[in-house]
Amino acid sequence: MDATTCLKSLLLAISQYRNSRSATNASQLKTQIDDLSGVKCGRLLVSGQVLPSECLSGLVELVGDPNTCPALTGTIISLLAQLAADNESREALHSRYNLTGTLASVIHCNSATPREPVVLQCLQVLQKLTYSMRIPHCTPYMDELIAFLIQHVQSPNEDITMPCLGVLANLCRSNLFVQTHVKSLSHVKAFYRTLINFLAHSSLTVVVFALSILASLTLNEGVGEKLFHAKNIHQTFQLIFNIIVNGDGTLTCKYAVDLLVDLLKNPKIADYLTRYEHFSLCLSQVLGLLQGKDPDSAAMVLELLVALCSVPGLRRQLCQTVLRAQGPRLQALAKKEGRGQWVEPDPGLALLQWASLPLDGPEACYLQALSLFAELFEEVTVSVPSGSAQAFLDLLLPVLLGLLQGPSIPLSELQLKKHCVRAARVMDLLLVLSSDDAMKMQVSQQLSSQLCVLQVELLLSSSHMDMGFSCPATSSDLSQVGAEVILKVLQLMSRLKQLVRDMETSFYRILQDQRMVTPLSLALASDHREHVQTALRILLEAAPLPDFPAVILGECIAANNAYRHREMELSMQSPPNLGRSLAPLTAHPPTSSQSIHNLIEKLQSSMELQEQVKDVRVSEIMDVYEQKICALASKEGRLQDLLEAKALALSQADRLIAQYRCQRAQAEAEARKLASLLKEAERRKEELQGELSTQMLEAERAKADIQQLLQHNTRLQAESQEHQSLKGSYNELLHRYNECERMLKELQAAHISLNKQTDTLRKQNESLKVHQDRLLTQLAEQEEQIKGLDSGLQERRAEILDLQQELKRQDEHSRERETERKDMEDTIDMLRKDLSKTELAKKDASIKASSLELQKSQLEAKLQKKEEELSKHTQMIAMIHSLSSGKLKNETVNLSL
Repeated sequence: MDATTCLKSLLLAISQYRNSRSATNASQLKTQIDDLSGVKCGRLLVSGQVLPSECLSGLVELVGDPNTCPALTGTIISLLAQLAADNESREALHSRYNLTGTLASVIHCNSATPREPVVLQCLQVLQKLTYSMRIPHCTPYMDELIAFLIQHVQSPNEDITMPCLGVLANLCRSNLFVQTHVKSLSHVKAFYRTLINFLAHSSLTVVVFALSILASLTLNEGVGEKLFHAKNIHQTFQLIFNIIVNGDGTLTCKYAVDLLVDLLKNPKIADYLTRYEHFSLCLSQVLGLLQGKDPDSAAMVLELLVALCSVPGLRRQLCQTVLRAQGPRLQALAKKEGRGQWVEPDPGLALLQWASLPLDGPEACYLQALSLFAELFEEVTVSVPSGSAQAFLDLLLPVLLGLLQGPSIPLSELQLKKHCVRAARVMDLLLVLSSDDAMKMQVSQQLSSQLCVLQVELLLSSSHMDMGFSCPATSSDLSQVGAEVILKVLQLMSRLKQLVRDMETSFYRILQDQRMVTPLSLALASDHREHVQTALRILLEAAPLPDFPAVILGECIAANNAYRHREMELSMQSPPNLGRSLAPLTAHPPTSSQSIHNLIEKLQSSMELQEQVKDVRVSEIMDVYEQKICALASKEGRLQDLLEAKALALSQADRLIAQYRCQRAQAEAEARKLASLLKEAERRKEELQGELSTQMLEAERAKADIQQLLQHNTRLQAESQEHQSLKGSYNELLHRYNECERMLKELQAAHISLNKQTDTLRKQNESLKVHQDRLLTQLAEQEEQIKGLDSGLQERRAEILDLQQELKRQDEHSRERETERKDMEDTIDMLRKDLSKTELAKKDASIKASSLELQKSQLEAKLQKKEEELSKHTQMIAMIHSLSSGKLKNETVNLSL
């Protein structure tokens, strides 16, 4: 089944379910959604066509309707989640269909039951939908969504905590309204404490989400000063680089890169990172991720490297790592690769590989790589000598010129837009290289004028650039990008026109091409300052050329301004938004009757605009009507698709017959309106043809005038030389006049200021006179006091003389005391020496006394033992004396004698 049939069946199923919310219709609609998911027609759904827009609008309306079956709501949200994975589809769902407000309303309706699967689905889709997207605070149910997220971030349910943190991190990032609303909450301090507690969580994803929210809310406040202080920031850097290098899932790495990019916007933290001691190691590890990584990871790494270039110190270090340190090795590495030898990963070669990806490759990778090269070589031109990068430039230039080569097959609109965007980045890099003299010579040796001419011719020959001055300048993004590329190519040719062969001739030939009117008018009416300045520089070089279409350029700019003025008036007349309750319905495309009326108004406004233009060629008028007819044909095709869908509904349900007939009658009435409009346009065309014939007569008269002007031109050429000399003197006089006028303005301003000062001084003088009279009276009184003080002063002087004599006597006495003090000090020194000797002798005596006391104690112990032995012997003798006879006694006595 093809995509168109699936969409028609889906539109019918949506209509049936709206009319009757039965289980059968819900099941049939669910089946149609599943079939559409299998077809994979995501780009068709967000293409802006009528049938896909009707289907998506119906699905979004059903999601926002609280009466829709929960199972059906989950199925629709699953389909929307598939669409939100693509960046272009995500942008369309947010801006064109207001899916963010619809999902917020679903969460608000189910806030009482946060564990429902539909709530978790909505949070997951919101996390995809709000990533890198600025959500206006006027979005429906935004305050309720923020309150729900903050409430469940602090809840113990971890299943819903992580998606709530992710959505809140997306909403707070670079959104001042959301940040102000969160800070104004009464319980914001408790919320801060919860986020700080999450920094110790086991999941690195939760840690990164919490850090991102804290950085968005508190980076410039007291809490942020403490959290991101110099003592703590090094740990934060280490954590972020560990997540980026080691990885904890693509989502976590992506948010870690975004967090570091946001932190680098703070000058203080950027300065901390320049002084981070491990930055060189972290930088080499990050550059190593460019080897063999998937495109999503490489795009994140390249985005981080481009963000690092916003800090001058980091850009210088990155340039030294990629270009200056590795540049001399690249040619040797290339030779080794040719011989089949193994070489270590080199960041310069990795960047070259990502920059040289084909057009259908990952767009973010090669665009970021080219932007990084532009930043690095801009640093080369500022601080690093250009000779250090020449070895790398020899490898880079062939790659850049190869990217500018025209395709061998015709490109589609999407491919042509990609080619223009990449060519714009390449031209930016070449313009940076051409700003340095040495690298400029190197570029001129490899660049050819034919390549530049082919690039300009490819874009000028496309239908988006051949619009003429009757078409709006803002009708196509592709035309804007193509005009930017053309002007950058011309700027490069202007710089190299003296160095490259045939470059000057090709440059002036392109400037005189009438097709250059479109890119110049687009650039002059652009909102970008650089585009306007570039267009003015090119216009200054093109204006003196004889065949430059200056008149057509003026008419084109006037027509574009008139169209913008008309569009502004129509936008101011459009009805305002109906309010919050009808927010999901604002994404619906206008009905067929409204589109017909808008088409009629635009056609009439274009006709009125064409009536103001008198010098329009026939081909340009035909182009206008061809475009209008093509628009009518596309509208008719879209109406035919709707009619076929209604016919299918008629065959499946008899109750829709009356509604179908009514719509068919309405379509026929609109067709009759279109027919009458076409007749009116044909009549207007015939009138314009009559005017054209009169203009042709005027053109013949103009030819005769031209012949006379040619004769007059010969006389003017002689006068032009005199005009050139007068022009130089005029410029000098004009410069002197401007200087005199500037000095006059300065003198007038000084005169006015001096007049004001004179008035103030006059007032001050009057007040000072009054003050002077008062002071004179006070002065007379003080003179009398001074006379009295003089007499007292004489007495004081006499007392001072007496005191001085007394002081001299005291000085003599102090000198005597000083001599006595010195004698006493000498005596004290001698006594101190004697005292030290005495103390030494005392110490020796104490040592000897201690040894004698020890000997005394030992002798006393021995004496005590002898006395004990003697007492024992005495007792034994007494016993023997009592037991023995007298003889023995006599003997004992004799013995004792």
